Amino acid sequence: MPITSNKVVQIHYKLTNSEGEVLDSSEGREPLAYLQGAGNIIPGLEKALEGKDTGDKFTVTIPPEEAYGERNEALIQVIPREAFVDVEEIKPGMQFQAQMGDHPQIIVVTKVEGDNITIDANHPLAGESLTFEVSVDSVRDATEEELAHGHVHGAGGHHH
Repeated sequence: MPITSNKVVQIHYKLTNSEGEVLDSSEGREPLAYLQGAGNIIPGLEKALEGKDTGDKFTVTIPPEEAYGERNEALIQVIPREAFVDVEEIKPGMQFQAQMGDHPQIIVVTKVEGDNITIDANHPLAGESLTFEVSVDSVRDATEEELAHGHVHGAGGHHH
C-alpha cells in the first residue's frame, strides 16, 4: 500500500548532519509512527515518503527550508539574569523550555556575561541540511479517530 495522505506509516530512520554525525536514529527502538499529510514530521521528509511502499529503503537530504527552517537572528536575545528564577548557576549550553505564543519552545543559553544572558530560541537543527536514511516498515489506513486528532494512537502505533 503506497504512502499517501491519511496513511499511518512506520519508518526506521537514521538522521545525520552535513558532517556525517548521527543526530538521531530509531535503531534498537520501535519504528517512528506518523500520519502522512498531517505535518507530524518535517515537510521535506513527508514529501520524500509520499508514494513509497512497505520495504522501500532510501536516503534523502533535506535543505533547511524543508526541515527546521533557516536560523533566525531575531530569535537570539540577551535577557537579564533575573529572568531565570530558581536557577542557581547559568552556563552556556543549558536548555530551558519557554512558552512562546501557543507552543513550548526550547531555548539554549549561548553566552553568559555577568547579568546578561544570551539565549537562542532557534531550533537546534535550524539552518542544517539533514540526511535521512529511511526504511518503510509498514503502511496502513488511519482510523477515523486518528484522522480527527491528526496523529497516531496506540503504543508504537500497533493495533491488534
